[in-house]
Amino acid sequence: MTSRSTSRRTVLFTAAALTTAGCGSDGGGGEDGDTVTDAPEAPETSGAPEGGGEALARTSDVPVGGGAVFPEEKVVVTQPTAGEFRAFSAVCTHQGCLVNKVADGTIDCPCHGSRFRVADGSVVTGPATRPLPAERINVSDGTITLA
Repeated sequence: MTSRSTSRRTVLFTAAALTTAGCGSDGGGGEDGDTVTDAPEAPETSGAPEGGGEALARTSDVPVGGGAVFPEEKVVVTQPTAGEFRAFSAVCTHQGCLVNKVADGTIDCPCHGSRFRVADGSVVTGPATRPLPAERINVSDGTITLA
């Protein structure tokens, strides 16, 4: 894997483009249009921070089976099983609201009730029809850092 630094401006521009692209409904999804089953696999997390990423939290701050929302960074970090950390965009794919909590195995959006699985960001309940995009993080020495 090659190490390459991505500017915060590039990340924000990309996030804005993805958010804009995710504001409509493509009519896809599963039964009744409320479940997406082909969510992309979230990137693996490991090793030392690359490129001096921004520290989000201690691993002990993210409950097993739950997660934590970081509104300023627009990221949600989950721990589906002990020691397994995943990160997703905190921007709902329905209309761009920020998710506001992680509870009972889902990442929840307060605007229209969409809920996403903590394990892979896929849709549990719509109106969203697309999964939350995966974000890159590193987990090292008990610290979770943006990659």
